Amino acid sequence: MASWCIRAVRQSYSLVASPALMRTSPRLLCTATQQKNGPGPEEEAEKTEQGAAEKALLEEKSQLEEQLKEMTDKYKRALADTENLRTRSQRMVEDAKLYGIQSFCKDLLEVADILEKATESVPKEEVSSQNPHLKNLYDGLMMTGVQIQKLFTKHGLVRLNPVGQKFDPYEHEALFQVPVEGKEPGTVAVVTKVGYKLHGRTLRPALVGVAKAP
Repeated sequence: MASWCIRAVRQSYSLVASPALMRTSPRLLCTATQQKNGPGPEEEAEKTEQGAAEKALLEEKSQLEEQLKEMTDKYKRALADTENLRTRSQRMVEDAKLYGIQSFCKDLLEVADILEKATESVPKEEVSSQNPHLKNLYDGLMMTGVQIQKLFTKHGLVRLNPVGQKFDPYEHEALFQVPVEGKEPGTVAVVTKVGYKLHGRTLRPALVGVAKAP
């Protein structure tokens, strides 16, 4: 029994002193030490590089988003400017069509004024069948005046004869004030020269006298 115990102790001692076991033990101890102390320098460097790369990507993403926002704003402003320019150009073309004849219309107004004065200067009591030449002349002048007014209306030229209306500085030009019984102050009492509007725009203001309190 004692000899068996002695052999068992020797075998255990030989295993502890075995060179193979001695070569393996340091590696095991190193691995255990690394697991206990955490990741090594290489792993730390790798994590640091990954973190720097992610940060750079996030910064680049932020810059690209900012550039995209800026370019979108510029694009929208450019579209708005283009639309405004198109609208203004279209309005200018339409105005040119409407008001391109205003210079010609002003010249015709002088003719209409002369024709009106000519008809007013004819004595009405002498316009009769007993004086056929004067009657024919007067009728011809009146027909010409009516035809001119029809042409004016056709092309958007409207006559302004504002007797009794409220004085409007955009359509009337006051030459004097006159006290008139029964007229509200500030209304047009006398029209010395009729005015005209072309498509709603005053081409020539009416020359008027404005009533004032007596």
